[in-house]
Order: sequence, then C-alpha cells, then structure tokens
Amino acid sequence: MLCRRKPEKPLGGYWEFPGGKIEVGETEEESLYRELQEELGIRVEIERYFMSVVHDYDAFTIELIAYICRSEQSVCVLTDHDEYEWVDKSELLNWKLAPADIPIANELCFMEQKMREG
Repeated sequence: MLCRRKPEKPLGGYWEFPGGKIEVGETEEESLYRELQEELGIRVEIERYFMSVVHDYDAFTIELIAYICRSEQSVCVLTDHDEYEWVDKSELLNWKLAPADIPIANELCFMEQKMREG
C-alpha cells in the first residue's frame, strides 16, 4: 500500500509507505498497529520485519523501519494523506515515491523479481 502526502505537508504529493513515529514506551510493532489504525482506520497482521532505512533530507534525518503486513481490509479512512492505492510490488518504482521510501521499494521489487524467476 502507498499513501500520498497532502499537498500542504512537507513532501506534499509524494507517495510513501504508511506508518509514523514511535511513542515513548511503544515497541515498533505497537507503533505500527496504532499508526495504521489512527491514519488509515485499518488493522493489520504483522508478518515479519523487512528492513530499515536511514535517509538524510535537507532539514531532517528519518529512519524508516519496514515490516511486511497483511490486512483483510481494503478500504481506508484517510486522516494524514489525501489518497491511497494498493500497489503491486512490481509497480512500486512507477510512483512518485518520497526519497526515503525508494530503497524499500527497490528491495520489494527485487524480491518480487526473484520470486517470479523461481
């Protein structure tokens, strides 16, 4: 799933993997459950840790901690984004992704390609 940042926000118009900040006392997984419920109104099953990325933007540095998740829900209620799309892994790099999200998309596409090749 990709979500598009609202135009008035930093990196407005860029697509990103959903998530958010870890609050004090939360585990990464607890934060992910909470953020997806708050921002998208969906519940997920976390399958496994995927990878981490540290990216330096001009004004700040961000660490993304990516997990592979599943959800039975296909409809979201947006609060922090203006659009969302369920995207096939092989199509991820065709989207205007936030720079910090590109390494995750690259790795997902690479995995998808390896699976298809057998």
